[in-house]
Amino acid sequence: MNFKQLLDYDRAVSPVIGVILMVAITVILAAVIGSFVLGLGNSVQQTTPNANFQFDYSETDGGDYNVTATHTGGSTLNDQNTGLVSLNASGGPSKAFGLPVSAGTSANLSTDHGGNVSAGTTVRVLWTSQNGETSQALATGETPS
Repeated sequence: MNFKQLLDYDRAVSPVIGVILMVAITVILAAVIGSFVLGLGNSVQQTTPNANFQFDYSETDGGDYNVTATHTGGSTLNDQNTGLVSLNASGGPSKAFGLPVSAGTSANLSTDHGGNVSAGTTVRVLWTSQNGETSQALATGETPS
């Protein structure tokens, strides 16, 4: 028996490595093509800014509430990262913030600005992306009941 010939025979390794590489390349290509076909490639770049808001409620004579949302910190919302920022009451009035929205900027829902909000109503600060495809509630509160 010739042991030297057994140790030098390594042809079987190359086809195995070749098959593994072809499978890996196929899987990677399928994932990339699939992400573009499903539209996942476009939404990856649109991230919601991190901004904090505080709600203040003042009761009116009729038992409704004036609601004020104030930006208290986090990202500045401007025309580069935002299409629209609004203060909304569920089933009720809505008021848009003027851009840019930075710390100290506020919006009101009151008789003069969109209408009063009933007791026990959920209010939200909604962010919408520039292209209008993505929206997210940045803050949520509820008027006292």
